[in-house]
Amino acid sequence: MGAYIVRRLLLIIPTLFLILLTNFVIVQAAPGGPVEQAIHQAEAGATGMGTGDGAAAASNGDRYQGSRGLSPEMVEQIKQQYGFDKPAHERFWLMLKGYLTFDFGESFFKGKSVTELLVEKMPVTVSLGLWSTLLIYLIAIPLGIQKAIKHNGFFDRATAVLLVVGYAIPTFIFAVLLIVLFAGGSYWQIFPLQGLTSEGFADLSVIDKIKDYFWHLALPLTAVTIGGFAGLAYLTKFSFMEELGKQYVLTARAKGLVERRVLYGHVFRNAMLVIIAGMPAALVGIFLASNFLIEIIFNLDGLGLLGFEAVQQRDYPVIFGTLFLFTLVGLLLQLVSDVLYQVIDPRIDFSQRGQL
Repeated sequence: MGAYIVRRLLLIIPTLFLILLTNFVIVQAAPGGPVEQAIHQAEAGATGMGTGDGAAAASNGDRYQGSRGLSPEMVEQIKQQYGFDKPAHERFWLMLKGYLTFDFGESFFKGKSVTELLVEKMPVTVSLGLWSTLLIYLIAIPLGIQKAIKHNGFFDRATAVLLVVGYAIPTFIFAVLLIVLFAGGSYWQIFPLQGLTSEGFADLSVIDKIKDYFWHLALPLTAVTIGGFAGLAYLTKFSFMEELGKQYVLTARAKGLVERRVLYGHVFRNAMLVIIAGMPAALVGIFLASNFLIEIIFNLDGLGLLGFEAVQQRDYPVIFGTLFLFTLVGLLLQLVSDVLYQVIDPRIDFSQRGQL
């Protein structure tokens, strides 16, 4: 198992390299980068000045550069400011050298290092992700087990409607609906619309801080949970149903074991393998897809909102920094899933199979 883990860790390096290279090429080809934006702002500002006090200067024969475009020297200065005075391959190489020491560079527009921004925004994303994941698993796994036990019964049919709605409607639709209903959109003003804390949060008591924190988290957590538990509940149900029909379950029941012992002493361990295998994809989906949109909709100052603003501003160092972090976390979660496979079922040995 140790050799397998080492191979997987080494495989992460070329994977990250290819992902960064692909996105670097795509981003370089996209129009409207920081240099173009800075040139446009400089030209617009200079042109605006020319309509006021600049008119007198123009009468004396002086013309503002904005009226005829920026000089090559100013354009070159702007390129140098954003690091675009170097060829693309050199900029990519410098970026890779920085990434080896987790130096993601400086943000073009926020006046901070990317590492500082990531550390600053991470608590919000991690907090929302962990709480939503906990709620999703606490609801989906027991629900899926009960649906498997009572397959085609009243409980199974009644909850099927709930699961279909949760599975079919995107998370952001639930978020907008909750805002309309409970955050002053059109009906009740019960929960706050944005942020994780209220003004004067630092002056509250410990109990009041906890209440205020979960008061702000109520709608985002509800939206993510409703939009994320249906798929896991279905996976749990069908995994347990498959195990319940196997021979070892019939043997255990024939020996006189109580149903609870059969279910949680034998079936649970085998059925959970499929759920564990899907855990990394579920976590990545919750953190990257669901929470990304939730942070934007509820204006939560986390990594999702940071990445969204970076894409809008073409803040390349922040874009690549968040991409690198999310990719690395996703690959590590996949490795953790494989390790948990063997912990739950020691019969699985990746090293002997020579799998990557």
